[in-house]
Amino acid sequence: MTPRELFIHALLKKEPVKGTRVPTFELVFFLTMEAFGKVHPEHRKYSQWTQMKQAERDLHIADMADLYIKTAERFEHNAIFVHRAPGSYEGFAQVVNKIRELSGDKYFIMMHGDCTFGLPDGDTMLDFVYRLADEPEKVKEEAEKNLNEMLEAGSMLKKLTTFDGFALCSDYALNAGPFLSPGQFSEFIAPYLKRLCDGYRSMGYLTIKHTDGNIKPILDQIAQTGPDALHSIDPQGGMDIAKVKEEYGKKLCLIGNVNCGLMDTGTDGQVIESARYAIKHGMPGGGYIFSTSNCVYTGMDLKKYELIVDVWKNEANYK
Repeated sequence: MTPRELFIHALLKKEPVKGTRVPTFELVFFLTMEAFGKVHPEHRKYSQWTQMKQAERDLHIADMADLYIKTAERFEHNAIFVHRAPGSYEGFAQVVNKIRELSGDKYFIMMHGDCTFGLPDGDTMLDFVYRLADEPEKVKEEAEKNLNEMLEAGSMLKKLTTFDGFALCSDYALNAGPFLSPGQFSEFIAPYLKRLCDGYRSMGYLTIKHTDGNIKPILDQIAQTGPDALHSIDPQGGMDIAKVKEEYGKKLCLIGNVNCGLMDTGTDGQVIESARYAIKHGMPGGGYIFSTSNCVYTGMDLKKYELIVDVWKNEANYK
């Protein structure tokens, strides 16, 4: 089985194949400068993109595709998350097409595709809260508009390129709990998340729902909306993969749970123990993909990530 096939196998919660390893990937791997001496595509500025001739754009596209593949090859990732490239969806399609040209169908390829309301930032939080109370129907109209636009984009992308799915990257919770109450979540988010997952599925895409924080009060609702997988089972938000696996392992593929906080502030032993805990409780019966509890973000020690990759190689094999 190819890395892509193993990733899909896990997303569909199929019984693991003996002699294979738990799939792995990272939602984002930002340490490309440390690993390869190259700036990650998300950190590049393309203010002069419209002034470039196509030959120069093609060189940038090829360089981005090559960097995504190098990352997947070095750390044996099964999947590649492609950030939206210059030129919006057309740029994304060009990057995906180049990855496919260079690597074939080796990797599961995804992009961001969420339209649901996530945690507002500090500048908009108060206004958003007032709107929920003062003009709920207008908020729902906005949610409907966002949903339709996102599904239209998914349909358009099918004409431009071939990829496998979407990572739905709207965060719903802080470490203390969800930003919205379960009742508000059921009104303003869950119906649109379900229609988003259903719409993507009808197009042949798989979906991974990402959210950090303590999502225990809304986890039932998230599961019922029907994503194929849940990322990142955040231990800093009190999410225990052993409990989530027991309750939701037959409904959702689970991704993550290796404590990012410890990868910044913990000892090597603590990092290893976190990786082992995630593998021990996530992998039985399949339906698990190994990753950090967020991503390999800027400022993380590359050696700490290499440490958990070594644990995965040695201890995440189906016998």
